[in-house]
Amino acid sequence: TSLGGKMIPVNIPTLLTWARIVLIPVVVGVYYLPIPMAEMNFIATTAFVIAAVTDWFDGWLARKLGQTSAFGAFLDPVADKLMVAAALVILVKLGRVDAILAFIIVGREIAISALREWMANIGARKGIAVSLIGKLKTTAQMVSSPLLLYHDPLGPADQDDLLDGGDDADQQEGLGDETALTDRGTDRTEQLDEHEHQQQHA
Repeated sequence: TSLGGKMIPVNIPTLLTWARIVLIPVVVGVYYLPIPMAEMNFIATTAFVIAAVTDWFDGWLARKLGQTSAFGAFLDPVADKLMVAAALVILVKLGRVDAILAFIIVGREIAISALREWMANIGARKGIAVSLIGKLKTTAQMVSSPLLLYHDPLGPADQDDLLDGGDDADQQEGLGDETALTDRGTDRTEQLDEHEHQQQHA
């Protein structure tokens, strides 16, 4: 395939990167389907995890098969940023991530992309090559995003926390009911005392 007179490589690593981009509508669109929220969370999380695995696998495969290319190096981070941005938009919509935090993450990605483009134009692109911190940041995003998308208890510990929270709420509600009953009983007693007092004066 050619673009602007230059050939776009079509190989397995590049196809995996394209597959990651294709999964983005799945992560977003599933939350508009008439299905239970638990199923939405599961499908979106599965799609995101598959995309995250291809993020690691396409780079490893490109190096293993000797199929690295400038286009692949360009497309891979773009796919990552689109995937994270799509997940953040949905998480903000669902109220699981604060909008300010999402803005900071997306704004940082846009700023870094613009900086890389500018550095490339002046012939100094290698000066801002991906660092270890950048890789750790991407890993953190790829791990935290599916956890926030899934949003359901992951095991007995999470389930116990939910039950404890429910018990606390029930206890607070019970205390509120007892307080209300006590207040009503006090009011009733005061009314009876006042009635007796009026009868005695009569």
